[in-house]
Amino acid sequence: MPETPLPSIPRTWRFPAELASVPRVRRAVFDALPRPCSPQLSYELRLLASELATNAIKHGARGSEDETIELVFWTADGFHWLAVSDPGEGWPAMATPGRDVCGGRGLVLVEALSDVWGVAERAVRGKSVVAGVRRTLR
Repeated sequence: MPETPLPSIPRTWRFPAELASVPRVRRAVFDALPRPCSPQLSYELRLLASELATNAIKHGARGSEDETIELVFWTADGFHWLAVSDPGEGWPAMATPGRDVCGGRGLVLVEALSDVWGVAERAVRGKSVVAGVRRTLR
């Protein structure tokens, strides 16, 4: 058998499209992280997953009782990758909320926490917001 290491297999979860799922999203990422993992990297990946999931639930889901979001986590090419998918049609847009506004800074955090991120259309419906964080912290 060759010495070439196998690539990591992405971990995939589906959660109800409700805000009560966000802590479960954070826990899923924590459980999937390779060990050892620095506390700082673990914190940043869980916060990033939380922001992506919250945005998908608030802005991508349509409120149907059977609607779900999907979380995918994998490590490849020197990055930890997160993708959160929702069935919504609209694309995320960076906001500039006022100082007195509570909320509206999710993508600002995504931009700050990730080394690369973007949006991809899904084959059937909806979109995936994908973010990559280098395996070693900046």
